[in-house]
Amino acid sequence: MLSWIRFAPGACALVVGLALTGCSPSGQSQLDEEKEPHFMLGRARVNAMDYQGAVEAFEQSLEVNPHSAQAHYQLALLYDTKEPDPAAAIYHYGQYLKFDPKADNAEVITQRIYTCKLQLAADVLSLPSTPAAQQQLEKLAAQNRQLQDEVSKWRAYYTSQLAAAAAKTNAPPPNNPAPQPVPAPSAPAVSAQPVAVNPVRSSPAAITRPRTHAVAAGETAVGIARKYGVKLSALEEANPGMNPGRIRVGQVLNLPPS
Repeated sequence: MLSWIRFAPGACALVVGLALTGCSPSGQSQLDEEKEPHFMLGRARVNAMDYQGAVEAFEQSLEVNPHSAQAHYQLALLYDTKEPDPAAAIYHYGQYLKFDPKADNAEVITQRIYTCKLQLAADVLSLPSTPAAQQQLEKLAAQNRQLQDEVSKWRAYYTSQLAAAAAKTNAPPPNNPAPQPVPAPSAPAVSAQPVAVNPVRSSPAAITRPRTHAVAAGETAVGIARKYGVKLSALEEANPGMNPGRIRVGQVLNLPPS
């Protein structure tokens, strides 16, 4: 009779823990994990309400079998209800679901993980209550989304400015009329005196000027070469050290003669 009285408190605690988090999964692997000596010792210490000793035993069981879902489950229960440590409970609950993803109580365990996260946030932020912690987390999440939207807008603006600068660079100079054909010189009159002939000076427009192109968003080296009617190899020769597969937006490329 006395032995039953001593056993009853531990049994009640185990029943409460199971009711709180759902029933453990069943299967041959679970039976094998529960036969591990350290796991059995942990169960015995839980029944004796030696929760710290149970934690040590279940951790030793994990050293033997790091993939033991049942050992993670028991540690999660202890850290959640007996030896309060929300971070440790979250970890072991997560490992339990990782090694037993088809657990019958997966939905309940997910809710316990969420509750432990709220408790952990309340401890870290020193908030007066769990609802207040949840409100604070939601506020921080909203601010984070707003900042992400602002960053996206600035990125789009920066890309448009680069494209505009590239288009401006490629535009022809203003007020630059097309070169007019030079008329053929008329035949000189026959004269006894030698006539000095002035050399024909080339038009400034006829002088070959180096051309450049600023890379815009979405452009490739092959596309740029096709745009200006040059070969990709010629474009590479005009830009030593250029990697055709890794050109960047805003990079200025020298264009070879077409």
